[in-house]
Amino acid sequence: MEYLNLINDNRDFAKLWAAQLVSLLGDWFSTIVISALIVSFTEGSGNQGIAVSAFLIARLVPPLLMRPLAGVLADRFDRKGLLIASDILRALAVLGLLFATQGPEYLPLIYVCVVIQFLVSSIFEPARNAIMPSILYRHQLIIGNTLSSVTWSAMLAIGAITGGLVAELLGTPAALLIDAMTFVVSALLVVTIVIPETPRSEIGMTPREAKDRAQRTFGDGIRYLLRRPEAAAALFVKMGLSVTSSDTVLIIYGTQVFVLGEQGITSMAILWAAFGCGAIIGPLITNRFSDDSVRVLRRLIVIGFVLMALGWLLWGLAPSLELLVLAVIVRAMGGSVNWTYSSVIIQQVVPDEYLGRTFSLDFAGFELVQSVGIIIIGYLIDAVGNDSIRAIVFGAALVSLAPLLIWLWIVQMLEKRESRALSVAPELAAGG
Repeated sequence: MEYLNLINDNRDFAKLWAAQLVSLLGDWFSTIVISALIVSFTEGSGNQGIAVSAFLIARLVPPLLMRPLAGVLADRFDRKGLLIASDILRALAVLGLLFATQGPEYLPLIYVCVVIQFLVSSIFEPARNAIMPSILYRHQLIIGNTLSSVTWSAMLAIGAITGGLVAELLGTPAALLIDAMTFVVSALLVVTIVIPETPRSEIGMTPREAKDRAQRTFGDGIRYLLRRPEAAAALFVKMGLSVTSSDTVLIIYGTQVFVLGEQGITSMAILWAAFGCGAIIGPLITNRFSDDSVRVLRRLIVIGFVLMALGWLLWGLAPSLELLVLAVIVRAMGGSVNWTYSSVIIQQVVPDEYLGRTFSLDFAGFELVQSVGIIIIGYLIDAVGNDSIRAIVFGAALVSLAPLLIWLWIVQMLEKRESRALSVAPELAAGG
């Protein structure tokens, strides 16, 4: 009910949310069909793992390289204008994919179009995240970010299923055309958003809290984070959850291990939908234990890392598609909890002037670590073959314990630091 109230009471957030809704729906249309297309183009080549990994890398590396500029753009220029321009350019990039569906010889064009699309997306996401504290009041940040995360997850589930159906019934070109049109609709929605001059989340703060004015360089953003360990620590979370990326393994399982439908489109749609459902469930459950404080959010992130490790273990043990769906749900629950709460922590502790650059660094860390993980997993799949893919999954379960242990140490250090600060404050007040 609180989510519906937020949408009804805050029209600007409702429009931003609706724009996210339609663009994500189209995104998952194209993800399913392009993944299946690449697998079919490389069938029998012995390079399917690398080919799929290259597709995922094409979605990650361009944004990674663009992050320093994207963060500065989000803090220097009109964020709404950046969102509109990004949507239009992404629509054009997706239309370019229509020419890449003719045969294996067009495989390089797929990668080129995907690179362009996600290069532009690297500007969209920091700007969207930086806009949210401007249109949401402070007490609405948890609800707004949870709804945003759940929307991503719901559109993954709905988009995967409908994308699979559209591709099966109408073909790949129809799915890509729908994807392009969703970006146009998103741009039209963003046009109508009104961004207040003073961020709503800063209402009620002291002038020093709200207007600790910053220089606008990317290096200054890094220096700010080095002085604020409570903010810098949040950037580890998305890096940690991306150490063991599930995307490549999920695509291979859907198209090579438990195959349903032509080119595995149906089984892949089911698995992506399961991932989306798990990502919805995770934050909705853990929100019941949250009091919106940064301290509690950090502790709930521990649960997220535990769920990710458990999901990988169940994944390796799954003997059928049905049980694999359960494992994917658990894995996604943990990842979604951590993604949502790390974003909320950043929005709560970082001033508006630094948000664009902070989120750019946050996404850059995620993309860098995930890119390395995807390359390694793709190489291992081609090296050991599909028959030994379970060994890779069990390895991922073991590796996923590392970020859990590191985060436990980070939380302990931060809480000790905060306890010392609280004990010193009364002494200073008494001395004054």
